[in-house]
This record gives sequence, structure tokens and C-alpha cells, in this order.
Amino acid sequence: MAETLVLIPGLACTSRLFEPQVAALAGERTILIADHTRDDSIPAIAARLLREAPERFAVAGLSMGGYIALEVMRQAPERVARLALLDTSARPDTVEASQDRERLIALAQAGRFTDIHSKLWPRLVHPAHREDRALQDIVLGMMRETGAEAYARQQRAIMARADSRPNLPGIEVPTLVLVGEGDAITPPEVAREMAEMIEWASLVVVPESGHLSTLEQPERVTQALRLWLNKD
Repeated sequence: MAETLVLIPGLACTSRLFEPQVAALAGERTILIADHTRDDSIPAIAARLLREAPERFAVAGLSMGGYIALEVMRQAPERVARLALLDTSARPDTVEASQDRERLIALAQAGRFTDIHSKLWPRLVHPAHREDRALQDIVLGMMRETGAEAYARQQRAIMARADSRPNLPGIEVPTLVLVGEGDAITPPEVAREMAEMIEWASLVVVPESGHLSTLEQPERVTQALRLWLNKD
């Protein structure tokens, strides 16, 4: 019987981040979307996921979701059958990144999600998708649905995350490391670093995609996930 697939969205993202993949894969297995909005640390979010997930499952996370997936592997490696790290990093936050996050938290608390979106958008997607109004509307809609309080919790959890690189060589399940070739936030060299440190990893670089690969190139990402899910 196919394992349940637990999907973990990124910062300020909801289940809509994985809508194309859920539509394509839901007929093949049970799919759960992790709740990453209620806790203020990566370990606490991972612990909540583990309480709500079945005994054994496959897990895939994008960006912040990848940080959580790596923490799930740290807390309960025996429960994870497969791991997918999408547009993410095993590195801790830099000082500069944390300073940027504090500024974004202040904007969110002032109710200025449109300003946050404007600042982030050019780095979120591949240049070929920057004028895609429908995609912009999805991203801004997910931010607003997340809300200022949950957004601040998520940012603070990200800032305090651990360096997961020391744990990568110990991962012994089929692992997909996927990244958009134009990802400006967690670029291909960061994905390559993870893939080289995980013996069981496959690296997929998605053409004409930035940081939001699941929405920018949904068919390619779904194909990569399906191959990963069916790997012996």
C-alpha cells in the first residue's frame, strides 16, 4: 500500500502551493498538508506534524517546508519512508537574512502585505513568470490567508532554525532534491550541496523555474515527485 504523502508549504504559503500536485497525485495515495502556522519554532512545527501524521509516511517540503522536513528527519527518522526537499536549504539563516526578516515582520504587523509581495516577487519567480498576474494573485492571496500573526511566527521560526548539514550524511531513505534553475533564494548550488551530502539523493534542476517550482512548472515537479514516490 502506498505511503501517505505529507506536504509542507513554504513561508506564507497554504495548500494552494501544492494544488497542481495534489490534483495529480491524490488518486494514488492519501495526501496531508502540514499545519505550519501555529507554532513559533521549527522543532515545534515538526513535532505537531509527527503527532498528526500516520506511523510511516513520505514527506515533501518547499523552502520553509524543507527546513521542517529536515527537522522531522532529525526527530523521527524511523517514521519517514521518503524525503523530498524542494527549493530549500540545509544551511542556517545568515545575519543579513535575519535582519531582512525583521523588516518584513514589521511590514506584516503594519498590515502591509502588498508591500512585502512587491519586495519579494522579483526574487520569488523565474524572470519568465514575473508578469504572470494569476501567479502573483495566488501568492498574495496565500500571504493574506496566512495573516500577520502566523507570518511573524513563521519568520521567527526560520530565523532560529538549526544548521541541518551535519545530519545530511545520516539520511538513508530515497531523497529527492529539487530546485528551480533560476531560484534566487535557495539557488541550485545550495541544492547540489545537499544532494552531494545525502547518499540516497537524486538532484532535479527544473528549467524556467524560480523558487516557486510547484506553481511555476507544476507538470515537471509532479513528474519528479511521482518518480520519487515510486522509487524502490
